[in-house]
Amino acid sequence: MQTLSTASLLNRSALRKAAFRATLRLSALAVSAVLAATGCSGTGAKSEDARHPAGSVLRVPQDFRTVQQAVDVARAGETVLVGPGVYRESVRITKDRLVLRGTDRNKVVLDGGLRRANGVTVTGAGAVVENLTVHGYLANGVLFTGVTDERLQQRGAGGSAYDPLDTTRFPPVRGFRASRVTAYNNGLYGIYAFDARDGVIEDSYASGHADSGIYVGQCKPCNTLVHRNTVERNAVGIELTNASDNLSVLGNRVVRNRVGVTVNSNDLEALAPQHGAVIAGNAVADNNAADTPEQADGGFGIGIGIGGGTGNRVQRNLVRGNRAAGVIVTDPPGHPASGNQVEGNRATGNGVDLVLASADPGNCFTGNRPGTQSPGALENRAGCGTRGRGRLPTGRTASVQAPPGVPFSRVPAPPAQPSMPDPTVPGRPATGLPGAVDMADYPLPKNADAVPHTH
Repeated sequence: MQTLSTASLLNRSALRKAAFRATLRLSALAVSAVLAATGCSGTGAKSEDARHPAGSVLRVPQDFRTVQQAVDVARAGETVLVGPGVYRESVRITKDRLVLRGTDRNKVVLDGGLRRANGVTVTGAGAVVENLTVHGYLANGVLFTGVTDERLQQRGAGGSAYDPLDTTRFPPVRGFRASRVTAYNNGLYGIYAFDARDGVIEDSYASGHADSGIYVGQCKPCNTLVHRNTVERNAVGIELTNASDNLSVLGNRVVRNRVGVTVNSNDLEALAPQHGAVIAGNAVADNNAADTPEQADGGFGIGIGIGGGTGNRVQRNLVRGNRAAGVIVTDPPGHPASGNQVEGNRATGNGVDLVLASADPGNCFTGNRPGTQSPGALENRAGCGTRGRGRLPTGRTASVQAPPGVPFSRVPAPPAQPSMPDPTVPGRPATGLPGAVDMADYPLPKNADAVPHTH
């Protein structure tokens, strides 16, 4: 049996970079056409020739045949309202405060056909994508990014292909929102915020992604809220890499992935080390699903993992049924995890409920009601508020055998998801986000199968 070391479970980025460049995650279906097809909307008409209709709402297909035509003609602050249909195109939003909205979340479908790279790429400040479905893209479903070079965006990985980001050349896009988006069976990420800040990802669903369902990376400060989402059957449910300060992951349902939530620092991307996220009120359960794409380094059976993150708070989460570990804190090369607080969680029925595999004495565990701990008596030896403790033995997860994965394109499609009650209400650009966040709104979940409450 092959076992997974505690370091390899969360030190994913080097292997992930190599895997991306070798296109191991991209389907064998027409890989040679990835870049050639990227960004094509399939339209023969020139959107600049179209006339702007009366009012501030541009309708597809009533006014424009394709989504991209409407987006090109729309002015900053306007709404593109898309009617039911399958739209085989990639969409680029460069204008500020534009709202892209479907009239029916389940019947408005952007389809990449397993040959286009990104579904919706947003570089306009304050833009919104909401109430629609995006699937079948070789890289990302929805990408919010300050990387404005289209050639870099076509690589699919946040525009940088895991090379360190030039934060001077590409400052973060300010203001973004994804609401009621269904993203499934895309080659890398479902909803991806990279070099983006001041945003919200909410009430959305992501499954069947070969990297993660929701990703927030390379932002400092992030000023971002990820809440009330469901992520399942991904390689990783929610991933935070080099994402720091005022970043909240609250009230999400993270179930039946290979790995639930990861918080990482690495030097392959900019802005390391990661610092200052809050992960609270989430249900993180049964992240051992075999009908999922393989995770880059073989990680499997982890609930919440901190790999080199600093100053994070993991509180009031239900962490259950993850075969390797419920919550683990570990040190990838060059980035010791430090100052992380794991408090008030209900960790039960995991391979090992709490694992501390970091040599830094600043990490602490208190009041988690666990059944098993590694090293033994962890909460007594590394309790929050404990001073002067020495170095502890390295904790270990339970041994697991990761089953073979499935191609991202073959993960079962999700059921219908809740749509907007009234898609005709005026569009609301993503400005002033995330606003005040009341942590009391996200208590310890009672049931891992409960769907997050949608406002």
